[in-house]
Amino acid sequence: QVQLVESGGGLVQPGGSLRLSCAASETIFRIYSMTWYRQAPGKRRELIAAIFSDDSTNYADSVKGRFTISRDNANNTVYLQMNSLKPEDTAVYYCNGEIKPTIRTMIRPPWGPGTQVTVSS
Repeated sequence: QVQLVESGGGLVQPGGSLRLSCAASETIFRIYSMTWYRQAPGKRRELIAAIFSDDSTNYADSVKGRFTISRDNANNTVYLQMNSLKPEDTAVYYCNGEIKPTIRTMIRPPWGPGTQVTVSS
């Protein structure tokens, strides 16, 4: 079954930047819509950024103006550019959404392993 794989996390100092990537584990027709989530220890998973089929975007207030979600349709990859990172951005980041494995099918894959982002000096 197609899965989503997140990458690009790491340790960064406050004020720094990271770019996360989200891609399917195998070749697909296209990504229809995608959302980035994050979950900090002891907290609920929260939606932070979404991109839709028409390329419109939406952001949580906590990341608005600092994070940018974008997509590369040629490579079926969605990115999350994170700037001005704060310690409170520390979390495991996940992507999930609707993908089209073929031109006639649409699925919502299972959750991937996520990628850890740690913001600390």
